[in-house]
Amino acid sequence: MSVLTPPDEHLAAAQRVFGDRLELAGRYAELLVTDGVLRGLIGPREAPRVWERHLINCAVMSEMIPLGASLIDVGSGAGLPGIVLAVARPDLTITLVEPLARRTAFLSEAVTALGLDSTVTVVRGRAEDFVGGPPAPADVVTARAVAPLDRLAGWCLPLAAVGGRLLALKGASAADEVAEHREVIAELGGGTPNVRLCGAGLIDPPTTVVEIVRERNVVAPRPRPSQRAATPGRSSGTNGGRGPGKRRSRRG
Repeated sequence: MSVLTPPDEHLAAAQRVFGDRLELAGRYAELLVTDGVLRGLIGPREAPRVWERHLINCAVMSEMIPLGASLIDVGSGAGLPGIVLAVARPDLTITLVEPLARRTAFLSEAVTALGLDSTVTVVRGRAEDFVGGPPAPADVVTARAVAPLDRLAGWCLPLAAVGGRLLALKGASAADEVAEHREVIAELGGGTPNVRLCGAGLIDPPTTVVEIVRERNVVAPRPRPSQRAATPGRSSGTNGGRGPGKRRSRRG
């Protein structure tokens, strides 16, 4: 069955989140299961479940994003959630930040193929490269299974405007991560992290998102050696709680 159309069991949810841009979402799904698989951006086993595990799973978080917001997607990988949000929400201005050349090449080609050039920009680099300068600061910063919450906050909060938010797609361990890293997040200028469930009643299970408001501007501490070596990229197989965790071997 063609991935241009969502499976019957997910059609209603896809129609709800994508509306009249459902056909465009189908074209992106096709890119993911063809070029995305060939380039190693998603695994071949993900292809039959691309609508449920990737597109709808990411799109439901748009309920947390205000109208007309500027958004930076850190470690965008194959465009999850950045391109999905651009398809679902043409009112958003989105920058996809990705350090790996093969991934930025795919992102640029996908943005052009889908006609998203007017609202989406692709930049190659690490999150810390863009602190204080375009595209930062943004209203919203997103990341999907990029790193543990303490490192993620260190990379992403400096890209958000004061009063802006980090929305991190996480899995079942979200509450444990919040409890473990609450103090570090506060030191980085973040408010109390909140675990939100997006798409409840629409998808099962709902998408888990950790929301952190950037409450103040602070000078970020120098990263530990293990942090300097890490790259805020995204491997294929990650889906904000709908599947296996990120494989660290795919960081480079």
